[in-house]
Amino acid sequence: VDLVESGGGLVQPGGSMRLACTVSGTDFMINNMGWYRHAPGKQREMVALISNNGLPTYPASGKGRFTISQDSTKSTIYLQMNDLNPEDTALYLCYGHIKDKDNGWLIYWGLGTQVTVSS
Repeated sequence: VDLVESGGGLVQPGGSMRLACTVSGTDFMINNMGWYRHAPGKQREMVALISNNGLPTYPASGKGRFTISQDSTKSTIYLQMNDLNPEDTALYLCYGHIKDKDNGWLIYWGLGTQVTVSS
């Protein structure tokens, strides 16, 4: 199982960006997926999670600006980020709690996609 992120880059303050993460592999089951971010000098923090049945979870600090969603296959998730500010600059990592045919339930991470908010 691999998680591959896309959609990062440079955006101006106040701008928007959408990230995507796709699970690749065979014969897997997904419990939930989500996004974390890691900024230099800060701890990794949860940005948003979504259960396999589409129920989102956000930290109190992120409500209203970020929206997590999934496609109909439930193997691709998206993070829509609006009204970005420089404090949102970080490496955004895709997370998945996934079971495949050879392993039990494991936590998987993508390599991350860099989001930089700057004018």
